[in-house]
Amino acid sequence: MKKSVINLQNKTVSDIELDNSIFGVKELPDLIHQYIRYQNAKSRQGSHKTKTRSEVSGRSKKPFSQKGTGNARQGSNKPPNFRGGAVSMGPLNRDHSFTLNKKEKKLALKSALSIKVNEDKVYIVDSFEIKSFKTKDLYLDLKEFDYKSALFIHSENGLDKNFKLASSNIPKVSILNQKGINVKDLITFDKIFIEKKSITELTKRLS
Repeated sequence: MKKSVINLQNKTVSDIELDNSIFGVKELPDLIHQYIRYQNAKSRQGSHKTKTRSEVSGRSKKPFSQKGTGNARQGSNKPPNFRGGAVSMGPLNRDHSFTLNKKEKKLALKSALSIKVNEDKVYIVDSFEIKSFKTKDLYLDLKEFDYKSALFIHSENGLDKNFKLASSNIPKVSILNQKGINVKDLITFDKIFIEKKSITELTKRLS
């Protein structure tokens, strides 16, 4: 699959050949949904916690006699029906994450990339290097792409300092190392800008 390589002014510079086994995979919505569930579950904190009867402060001595008071019998002042007592069947610390095997992860990424390519929302950029660190200059260039939100994927050493500074104040624009590429970001962002060097690294990773 042949794709044009452009610069940040949206002008064609050259062409690049994309691997069809990575950028031309069929759409797999079920697997993409599973991957996003996996990401969301992994990021859940799971630190909700209430105290059980063994953890609340209080005495384990009987609060009053077993018989003769007219009250229901009680073994301590820690049960849930007492003020300051424990919580019955309350939440505990837990890990919400579940596993997803490597083949599924790779295939979900390939499918998400292929969807964006088919929608013509992936741009291969020769370089993210810019002369000025001013947000205004970069913002004017990016207006040419008519994006709602944009994700810039750079190679290992391909992030220009000026680009990082200039893009930090532009709303709905995010930067990501190709090592951190994930399905949720690919689906969430409207336009995906991939540095040319990253294509080689991504192809090697996902092959």
